[in-house]
Amino acid sequence: MKRIAHILIGLSLLALILALPAYLSRRDVQVQARLVTLAEKVTGFARAQGPQAFDFPADHGPHPDYQTEWWYYTGNLATIDGRHFGYQLTFFRRALVPPDQREARASEWAADQVFMAHFAVTDVAEKRHQAFERFSRGAAGLAGAQAMPYRTWLEDWRVEEIEPDIYRLRASEDGLTLDVHLTDEKGPVLQGDRGYSQKGPSPDNASYYYSLTRLASSGTVQVKDVSYQVSGWSWMDHEYSTSALAPDQVGWDWFALQLDDGSELMVFHIRKADGSIDPFSSGTLVAPDGSTRHFNHDEFDIRVKDGWRSPRSDATYPAQWTMQVPTANLMLEIEPYLSDQELNVSYTYWEGAVHLTGEHAGRTVQGSGYIEMTGYTSSMQGQF
Repeated sequence: MKRIAHILIGLSLLALILALPAYLSRRDVQVQARLVTLAEKVTGFARAQGPQAFDFPADHGPHPDYQTEWWYYTGNLATIDGRHFGYQLTFFRRALVPPDQREARASEWAADQVFMAHFAVTDVAEKRHQAFERFSRGAAGLAGAQAMPYRTWLEDWRVEEIEPDIYRLRASEDGLTLDVHLTDEKGPVLQGDRGYSQKGPSPDNASYYYSLTRLASSGTVQVKDVSYQVSGWSWMDHEYSTSALAPDQVGWDWFALQLDDGSELMVFHIRKADGSIDPFSSGTLVAPDGSTRHFNHDEFDIRVKDGWRSPRSDATYPAQWTMQVPTANLMLEIEPYLSDQELNVSYTYWEGAVHLTGEHAGRTVQGSGYIEMTGYTSSMQGQF
């Protein structure tokens, strides 16, 4: 399902363009201003309208004919003595103009794509969550994405394939440095209907969406002058679309969970303005052998058991959950490693590391994962 509000991405990127008039023409600004609308009003871009065949590794790369795209990396890492870190490194691409309006321009600064990235680290021992944001144009080598060999980057924040199915992820900011290798153990998992993830009643209110759900991870987390050797598991989501949530859909709760029995679970709730859960919510259970089982909104149940109120945004987020998937004989109790993992960047949302315990198919399980929650602040509601 993921992820960030398309409208707010557009507004953030428009702010970037307005801040850099020396490099972009008046026409760029005018075009971007026209595109900061509900996605249903946008024309000229490709749309997800039904299942399609994926082609890997080519589809790891960019899809510039769609207006919005993201590559999401999250993970839980620990030292040998148990010091725990969560991390998030995410890259967003936004097209400024539809494909049929793009023009060849001589300047290497000319851009028809712009990029935004978020980098965050949760240091559980220090009870500290730090988050950072960057913007850049998809030009002059500053930011971009490519398929073969795969890499996506914004300045020195980057992920790149260094061997088949092995990736290096690097980011550094304000005394925090993350440098880890990720080894894909299961290959792409197609979410929804063969990778077609429908979010609303219109067939083109949808995205193409797949995940790498079991990335064995090892490397270093450096906090100021201290470097920690860490290992654990990461997750990657790649999604592209020209779509937005419907006017009565105010936000979502997205769960990416990795169990110690070798299975993974992705579920999302789309929340409606009246407090109900939209029937287009869904999920996927990935077995240890990589086989998948998809289920719709009435096959799982998520109950909120506690909440946390942000001292910065005044938003109240869920902070403890019970999740059940009866048809999979699965029950989980989920809690954040830290209550405060709110990102206060160009917009405010909560995304953080969680741990879990429960039962799956008659066996006791535990594990970790990441949860994203949007639409809990008044400035975000109705903007998706």
